[in-house]
Amino acid sequence: MARIWFKIKKYVLIINMESSPLKQKNEALVEQFLDNIWLEYGLSDNTISSYRYDLKKFIEWLDSINLFLKDISEADIKSYLELRSKKEFSAKSTVRFCASLRKFFNYIILSNLRSDDPTKNLIMPKISRDLPDSLTESEVEQLLNEPKDNLALEARDKAMLELLYACGLRISELINLTVDQIDFTQGSLRIIGKGNKERLVPLGRTAERYLKIYIEKYRKELLDKYPKDNIKFLFISAGNKKSLTGKITRQAFWYRIKHYSLRANILKNIYPHSLRHSFATHLVNNNADLRVVQLLLGHSSLSTTQIYIHVAKERLKHIHKTYHLRG
Repeated sequence: MARIWFKIKKYVLIINMESSPLKQKNEALVEQFLDNIWLEYGLSDNTISSYRYDLKKFIEWLDSINLFLKDISEADIKSYLELRSKKEFSAKSTVRFCASLRKFFNYIILSNLRSDDPTKNLIMPKISRDLPDSLTESEVEQLLNEPKDNLALEARDKAMLELLYACGLRISELINLTVDQIDFTQGSLRIIGKGNKERLVPLGRTAERYLKIYIEKYRKELLDKYPKDNIKFLFISAGNKKSLTGKITRQAFWYRIKHYSLRANILKNIYPHSLRHSFATHLVNNNADLRVVQLLLGHSSLSTTQIYIHVAKERLKHIHKTYHLRG
């Protein structure tokens, strides 16, 4: 139902009488492309929204110079990239735009709407790869010890934090967890990751213990505030009484993490992904096989996981510089 409403909304946006005929034509073509990649690759709504945003901005510029998206040249793309450069768009966002445009023209060519690809000679700007922020083992311990397990809200938060760190979950994977994805018999979670790919992740004894406390003692207490009794999501919001799903939002959980980091006197800027990074970094620091870490994180490519090797090297450099006599 959510997807149907999403599609109705986007087609309503297309039929906007304030748009020029050319812009409507361009927008309709983009929507065809987005529907195609959603059906073919099962991309998340966030990814689809990113493609739409990039191409929508490009369409606005094309409308100002009266160009149909399907017929643009390599020179047109370079002119737009120069404009982005003058407006000081970040290299990262420009790389994303180029990737969106390449994907679009791949669809155009496969659909026999054009034979040549104006994006094939695009040179991507180089971007520095930032090392992910992570917490030390002691900082993780401090953070996880803050929520108490004798109050409904804090018992929920404790179970969520323990799962984030024990399983290396993305925040979207955590908040979308349903009760039937837990297997206490096997001590594992069935995770639905990016592109609807499934993976099994071991729970860990500590995370399993606090998850059971939350489910057996406090989940029903939070559920009682909602009119429906068929809510399937595991982690229930305490404040959004009008929610149809009952699940906690990523924004709400971000505030909860900030709350506990302040209580723990942790000065670092902590956010939900910090615990996923910490999970991977601590595994690599303790000599875990990189391919195992890749499987646990749900990375499709090992090259994505290899960033944590650099994190481990940076940590060793820091230790050497801080403690060695000639560091």
